[in-house]
Amino acid sequence: MLKIEDTTLEVTTTLVSMVHAFELLGRIARFDVLLPHQHARWEGLLDGEPRTVDRRGPADPRLRLSVNLLGAPALRGQEFLAYRASRPVNTVVGAALAVTLPLGEYQEDKLLNLGQNRFAIQPQLGVVHTRGPWSYELTGSVSFFTDNNEFLVDHTRAQDPVLLLQAHAVYADPRGWWASAGAAYDWGGASTVDGLAKDDYREDLLYGGAVGLSINLRTSVQVTYVANRARTEVGSSTDNLALGLSIRF
Repeated sequence: MLKIEDTTLEVTTTLVSMVHAFELLGRIARFDVLLPHQHARWEGLLDGEPRTVDRRGPADPRLRLSVNLLGAPALRGQEFLAYRASRPVNTVVGAALAVTLPLGEYQEDKLLNLGQNRFAIQPQLGVVHTRGPWSYELTGSVSFFTDNNEFLVDHTRAQDPVLLLQAHAVYADPRGWWASAGAAYDWGGASTVDGLAKDDYREDLLYGGAVGLSINLRTSVQVTYVANRARTEVGSSTDNLALGLSIRF
């Protein structure tokens, strides 16, 4: 099987996200769709030989449904603002289910691809405690993966679940800007190819921050930085910078 070592990866990702909030059984619910397009460039050693690989195209899209289980009821506009103003200290518990679809660019005879050619299913459970302008978030999730039966043409790649625990602190200024900082830790994900273990169990530490500004009632911008630091020999350490524009309809 091919082996990749000492790799440098540069990825430019363009994301289009559509979010729809609605009422579900008297609770606030949200359905969102994430559509990524990537340009990725790998430079490193493939079986000991220097190689450069360039890919451009759609990555795997993600669908996500989230529902508040405890906390604020489903309210609209001014009713919601009045509810928040009357309860400066409150706690919300929510659950979500995200599904990543195998629709990204995938070439079965290539080792490096933008798409993963498999489904990923991620149940999530989180709690948010708000105290005035401050909010504190704690979320846990588990990602399950279906097998890729077209790995390097006719091999089957299977992967164990990945567990993730993350925490954030957010400050929302009444003048229309906000800032956040957070950290996360994930572990697991050991894989097999045709039943043979690849010894690629991994652990990662992630941390970063974001700053956002509301331009008007419908438009906001934000800048986000996320660092990923591998805690095992297998894995990658990356730095990610994102610029986002949100438009509410």
